[in-house]
Amino acid sequence: MSALAISGALEVGLLFSLVALGVYLSFRVLNFPDLTVDGSFPLGAAATAVAIVQGVDPFLATGIGTLAGAGAGFTAAFLNVRLKILNLLAGILVMVALYSINLRVMGRPNISLYGETTVFTPFEAMLGWGIWTKCAVLLIVVLAMKFLVDWFLATQIGLAIRASGENPVMTRAQSVNNGNMTLIGMTLSNALVGLAGALFAQSQGLADISLGIGTIVTGLAALIIGETLIGSVRVAWATFGCLIGAILYRFFIAAALSAGFLGIQAQDLNLVTAVVVTIAVVLSGARRNSRFKLWPKLRGISLRQDLQKG
Repeated sequence: MSALAISGALEVGLLFSLVALGVYLSFRVLNFPDLTVDGSFPLGAAATAVAIVQGVDPFLATGIGTLAGAGAGFTAAFLNVRLKILNLLAGILVMVALYSINLRVMGRPNISLYGETTVFTPFEAMLGWGIWTKCAVLLIVVLAMKFLVDWFLATQIGLAIRASGENPVMTRAQSVNNGNMTLIGMTLSNALVGLAGALFAQSQGLADISLGIGTIVTGLAALIIGETLIGSVRVAWATFGCLIGAILYRFFIAAALSAGFLGIQAQDLNLVTAVVVTIAVVLSGARRNSRFKLWPKLRGISLRQDLQKG
């Protein structure tokens, strides 16, 4: 692959590592199968793009996109917790609604950001690293979010969220409001996804209504690849696995598309994605069955150790 292809794969991989962190919070920590991601990702992009085009400072616009994603996650959790709608259905309902909302926000199917000032503009002028500038900025942002998630999950509220997802009956007996923990966790999860969408729009120079298609699959693929390679007994390693998984996933896709002898073309992207995810799931299951038969026990021990430290 060329340097341009490598930097592009790394850039998108770093962006989707934020999605993987959000998926980790919902799917693994909260045990909430959240499909809102396919709507909150383009929502973050749409809100940010509209704000930038209207002259809002790009850093503030990025914050607006992040808050928009957080609002989507809160809505899905509210439907589940307060209105007693099945969590999977709640995510689907919000995802479907967000398609129309995103069109309303943008006023048209897409918004171009070419020529607009973005969060990357001052760093491009300052560093002058060409195609690697965005990668460097995104790496700093992703690492900051990774350590922030690690820190949060070690706080009292974070431990309560983890315990609520692991054993809601036990946490209820300890006077923990599982519903509130779900609301907080889902809000933070989709805030990360909204941030990813906001940065994606500025990185690629475009916010499009179709950006969210397959986002949840990409996030799950990154999560599963990370778990397969690194494991997820400890939070710090699990979140690190999200980063590695997202980057490797994008490199797998880029390598497959650039391997001319395989005959794979751009229209085969979804097929390649399905194959990569299938292989990752199979390997993850085999690894867990052969080497981690005590997985639930180990996870429980890890959580109890963190609770004792907290």
